Amino acid sequence: MNDRVLLGQYMPRDSFVHHLDPRVKLVLTILFMVLVFMVDHFVGYAVVLAFVLMVVALADLPLPKIIKGLKPILTILIFTTVLNIFTIRGQVLWQWGFLTVTKEGLVWAAFVACRIVLLVLGTTLLSLTTSPLKLTDGLESLLSPLKVVRFPAHELAMMVSIALRFIPTLFEETDKIMKAQKARGADFESGNILDRARAMIPLLVPLFLNSLDRASELGVAMEARCYRGGEGRTRLNPLSMEKKDTLTLLGVTALFILGMVVL
Repeated sequence: MNDRVLLGQYMPRDSFVHHLDPRVKLVLTILFMVLVFMVDHFVGYAVVLAFVLMVVALADLPLPKIIKGLKPILTILIFTTVLNIFTIRGQVLWQWGFLTVTKEGLVWAAFVACRIVLLVLGTTLLSLTTSPLKLTDGLESLLSPLKVVRFPAHELAMMVSIALRFIPTLFEETDKIMKAQKARGADFESGNILDRARAMIPLLVPLFLNSLDRASELGVAMEARCYRGGEGRTRLNPLSMEKKDTLTLLGVTALFILGMVVL
């Protein structure tokens, strides 16, 4: 398992969170994302982070591995933080030429960084505690009312599931290609930003070609198994809401709504 990227991976555990209905986890994840955007101070973010840590403990997931899985978004965090620090106007704390650091810029940059980390943690917990098959069934079930307007609920759920499933695979492919290129003398670490960008071209081309090959192989495999979409499809284990699922949905939803009001 690729420990550097956790989004799209599933860690099987015998925990309360793992056994929840996938539709409940999808709805609560969406509400969690709304809550993260509505929080407007750091105390609120601390409370939300405490809730995330509680879910991690209930799901019996390794916290160090989850923290390590945040490494791929480090570049995005640095870019957004620097961009907000130098573009938000307000009380000037430091200035050098056209570069200006303001108090409001620092505060907003910290806000954005907290939001990104919490959003990634929330979606990562969803994929770590829900198998791709259940995630697909849950998403299709939630979108099924839209079928009356000919919305392709099954196809969309299948595409989302496949995309999440192949995120770790693409990272593994990237790592293999990069090691192969380094063995042939490629240098991805020295030089300025433009030099590093040019050095990525020999990496992107084979990665793009391998992705096309995998997509073609997946299409052939689905056709060989007589896949014809969701029409007339039956399930071995159909989804069913139990009492614990209903209570969890109502309880956590009420908690999130309270958080949106108070935090």
